[in-house]
Amino acid sequence: MIRPIRALAVRELVRFFRQPHRVVGSLAQPLLFWLFLGSGFSASFRPPGLSGMSYLEYFYPGILLMLLLFSGIFSTITIIEDRSQGLLQAVLVAPLPRIAIVLGKVMGSMSVALIQVALLLLAIPWLGLHLGVGEALLLLFGLLLATLGFTTLGFLIAWNLESTAGFHAIMSVFLMPLWLLSGALFPMDHTPAWLQAVMQINPVTHALHLIRLPFYQTSSDLLQSPDYQLSMAITLLWAVFCLSAALWQVRRIEQGAKMA
Repeated sequence: MIRPIRALAVRELVRFFRQPHRVVGSLAQPLLFWLFLGSGFSASFRPPGLSGMSYLEYFYPGILLMLLLFSGIFSTITIIEDRSQGLLQAVLVAPLPRIAIVLGKVMGSMSVALIQVALLLLAIPWLGLHLGVGEALLLLFGLLLATLGFTTLGFLIAWNLESTAGFHAIMSVFLMPLWLLSGALFPMDHTPAWLQAVMQINPVTHALHLIRLPFYQTSSDLLQSPDYQLSMAITLLWAVFCLSAALWQVRRIEQGAKMA
């Protein structure tokens, strides 16, 4: 099973780097968004309890999450392209375990997203942030879980669509609000009660906690924190649920269901 997983994952990486416009666009959009919006709001960003923190610093974990969202989700659009070109049908009739198809596409998309995030992590010293070994490992774990959640969610959506136009529409009305209501743009503590409730049940909010908190707390404190443990559990359940649902979707074809 390892060989088909590796082949599908490498294919996603090769396809990505053979499209320079996609490489530049997927990285430049979040970067420009961070620089322009962060610089514009820095003068008026004075939330209680966060004195001394610039908006560029506050917004940084949210931009990491945004990059994972855009890269991980848009990488799964290739499922729609593969279906229209007949490649997906050829893979489905091959004697491969269905989990190999899911893991190959997901791991390839995750690799694309994490490579881009690694470039953005170079801004950590510029922001005056510091990560110890334990905190860096927790940050990496949070990035992996968030990427897995986004890419498997993108897989689920793309698997049932026939056009990229439909995918972009769902991205605008469903996926972007998940990011907007995660606390990436503004602190959750001083929002209306109804909005706090919506943000609390949003799994992306908890994924953002896993990315943000290692910058400001030690690994030992985080591992003992009930809030951090809750965020880790919710993000892990979200990722596992999406992965299981993606595998179920692929197996439906084997049982005679018609592919979208």
